[in-house]
Amino acid sequence: MDDTRDEDDGEKTGEERRARRTRSTRDRHGRTGTTATGDARTRRRGGEDTETPRRRTAAGKSADQRAAGRSARLNRRDGAGPETTGRSGRRGAGDAESAGTASDGAAGSRGEAASVRRAGSRGRVRGRGEPARPDSSSRGGRTGRDSGRPAMRRSRSDAVRARRSEPGERRPPTRRRYLTRRWVAVLTVLAVLTVAYLVMFTSLLGVRSVEVIGAKEIPEADVVGAAAIEHGTPMVRLDADQAAARVAELPRVFEVRVERSWPSTVEIIVTERSPVAVLRDGDQIHLVDRTGLNYAKVAAAPPGLPVLAMSNVRPDDPATKAAVTVLASIPKQLSDQVTTVTADTPGNVRLTLTDGRLVKWGNANENPRKAAVLAALLTRPGKTYDVATPDFPTVSE
Repeated sequence: MDDTRDEDDGEKTGEERRARRTRSTRDRHGRTGTTATGDARTRRRGGEDTETPRRRTAAGKSADQRAAGRSARLNRRDGAGPETTGRSGRRGAGDAESAGTASDGAAGSRGEAASVRRAGSRGRVRGRGEPARPDSSSRGGRTGRDSGRPAMRRSRSDAVRARRSEPGERRPPTRRRYLTRRWVAVLTVLAVLTVAYLVMFTSLLGVRSVEVIGAKEIPEADVVGAAAIEHGTPMVRLDADQAAARVAELPRVFEVRVERSWPSTVEIIVTERSPVAVLRDGDQIHLVDRTGLNYAKVAAAPPGLPVLAMSNVRPDDPATKAAVTVLASIPKQLSDQVTTVTADTPGNVRLTLTDGRLVKWGNANENPRKAAVLAALLTRPGKTYDVATPDFPTVSE
């Protein structure tokens, strides 16, 4: 019977060991799958000792082993045999192991329950509107300050930093930058106004000198006086057209230009009138230019100028205009031979040469061709040369 009992006890002990291993594996899997988040949060937030269930299990096993030892001593004291004592010892050890497994399961259950209660209390403290914190497994092993932040908040901050780091995006102006820009704009406007005032209303860039160019018969003092340009007048405010118009009123001036020569000089460029004939009025001698203007009176006639033998000499007279046009267009070798010019009508211009010969010129058209034909005719003897019609010139006595 003892052998049968020992075999039964051995079978029970084997079954109990297998059951204990099965329960231990299940408990470990359960604790790993269910309480991993709670244990991780407990280790991170509360700073609790994660080895408490293990200590509790070891303490339970030690207490069961001590109880089994006391039971064995009592059996030996009561006179049990060696086999009985062995069987009792093995039974006590099996009971101790069973008790230890039960204690381990109970401790694991208590640890799991405590973890669930702590997770629930943190969920209540967090509130309804705040999103749940992700598990350590879902955060990819983040620890420290970033481990407790939601992934959404972190991704939003990363997106903000990415937008700020874009090179094409302009940062919003700060108050200091805004004030700096405003002061720069104000100072720029003030500088522009100051420069404009100095240039336009002061003598900083005013007229310092006036130069006359091209005047031969006209005294420079007369030209400067006629221009009436005051020294110190701002160059930008100088009315050059008005100054030129005043100089053009001088009789001998044919054309005039007034130009600025920066920074402080004014140039007056004058083109004088050139006489083409003289007009005798009693004892007075007047100079007449190519426009028919009687512009100057001289004491003696310049050499080589013909006399304009006409009574009504003025620029708007057609006969006068035709006569001076012919004199201005004929070659110099021919004009040097002309002594007198007359014109009763614009189509009846006549030239008297130094040897007394008469040239009937006609109107003031085709002057170069007429001059060429006349040069050929003058080689022939005669007193009157008619080139009014250059295609049919004539020579008569």
